[in-house]
Amino acid sequence: MGNENLAGVAVRDNEVPASRLATLRSRLVLLRGEVKRQRQGYILMAPYFILFFVFTAFPVLMAFGLSFTYFNVLEAPVWIGWDNYANLFVKDEVFLIALKNTLLFAAITGPVSYIACFFLAWLINELSPGIRAVVTLLFYAPSISGNAYLIWQVAFSGDSFGYVNAFLMKWGFILEPVQWLQDPKYMLAIVMLVQLWLSLGTAFLAFIAGLQGLDATLIEAGAIDGIRNRWQELWFITLPSMRPMLMFGAVMQITSSFAVADVATSMVGFPSPQYAGHTIVTHLKDFGSIRFEMGYASAIATVLFVMMLGSNLIVQKLLRKVGD
Repeated sequence: MGNENLAGVAVRDNEVPASRLATLRSRLVLLRGEVKRQRQGYILMAPYFILFFVFTAFPVLMAFGLSFTYFNVLEAPVWIGWDNYANLFVKDEVFLIALKNTLLFAAITGPVSYIACFFLAWLINELSPGIRAVVTLLFYAPSISGNAYLIWQVAFSGDSFGYVNAFLMKWGFILEPVQWLQDPKYMLAIVMLVQLWLSLGTAFLAFIAGLQGLDATLIEAGAIDGIRNRWQELWFITLPSMRPMLMFGAVMQITSSFAVADVATSMVGFPSPQYAGHTIVTHLKDFGSIRFEMGYASAIATVLFVMMLGSNLIVQKLLRKVGD
């Protein structure tokens, strides 16, 4: 009797892997058939996927692997485990300053620039086509201007000829010029201001395009269903209809707010006094482009990637609630 029970258990144990194997084979057959039916589409998408893997996915995976090594470009990578990450969060005080600055920068400029992009696009969309095109160009121009920082450098110049100092001295707010771009108290705020001025870029155009393509019949149907004012129309019709554009704009604004570097370098120098304008990306450039400590730089890049990814996932969850 005992032998029969053992035999029955053995048979059942053999049946479970066999059933799973059969299910796997059937799924592979279905997948193969689907690929054959859609082969033209896959062939057309193949160049993009190859380029995406070679120049985007593979470098990200390689950076993650190198973050666990000591790699100075001249010698082969040496595996050191979690040492780079331990040094980042325990020993590297400059990185902690850069982390604080980046989080503060992203928490302020990201949401503000995102909301400003949408509401300016919403207001501009109400204008006539000719005026709309001119105003859109005026707001978009700073983001593509090559000398955008020059205006702000002149405005916040540390002598009495700087526009801000001249105005404040003329009206008696200050008695002597303030070194705006050298004083750690003001540097990060000025960099934020310049970044906000430059933030009406791709996301702004995406919102304009989304509003232009909004189906007018939805607004008419909403009026019949009880939409009473423009704010209700915005929340229940416009925003839900623009979820793809809103997601795209959020990704662009989050990326730009976390990856700020050129603005800080151009306005307050590199390195900035007391590292008051130091960000994670400037820290990454320091170790990657100047010191060539590529393993340590890869660890910095991995931390930044995780921060961006986490922020994007949070925004996705928030955007799903729009219009509810």
